[in-house]
Amino acid sequence: MIFAQIHAAAMQNFCYLIADEETRHALVVDPSGEVERILKLVEEKNLKLKYVINTHAHLDHISGSEELAARTGAKIVMHKKARARKDIGLDDGDVIDLGGITLKVIHTPGHSPESICLLANNKLLTGDTLFVGECGRTDIPGGNTEDLYNSLLNKLMMLSDDLEVYPGHDYGDRTSSTLGYEKKHNYTLKHRTKEQFVKFMMED
Repeated sequence: MIFAQIHAAAMQNFCYLIADEETRHALVVDPSGEVERILKLVEEKNLKLKYVINTHAHLDHISGSEELAARTGAKIVMHKKARARKDIGLDDGDVIDLGGITLKVIHTPGHSPESICLLANNKLLTGDTLFVGECGRTDIPGGNTEDLYNSLLNKLMMLSDDLEVYPGHDYGDRTSSTLGYEKKHNYTLKHRTKEQFVKFMMED
């Protein structure tokens, strides 16, 4: 698997390039306006961009999606609830196939109704649901703290400790982590009831 993390400095975003080494089919997750850098990487590695996937529809993440699609023929993909242009609407449990690589879709509402995480081999791309040392905000339009609690504690925390975590923003002291490390050290994931978590997020 070809995997690249691209830092988009404007809002400390991360975008990701994933490709299958055999088929050379590729996808980009959350282009974050980095169209030229992405296209240069695609060309350097002799890849065919098949999909532009957005973990959610906030502008800082989807910026550049339509231009990439227009210039490469890639399909724009996001959760079916997303209120943004898309060619393919995803649902929880769907699988995106690049040939030798598959990505599993995990619907993780909370930061936004359409938020998803993507599991590719041992890599978990968490968008704005989970950061290194932090979690996503819910005090924005479409945010829902009870949904985020369920997404974090009842979905992501049930996954394997050895998964590598790649977030949607460079907000932590490292650019990636492991799920096991976050379970132990991320203060937002401390054991709380749903009611305690809602109160905690309101106070944070």
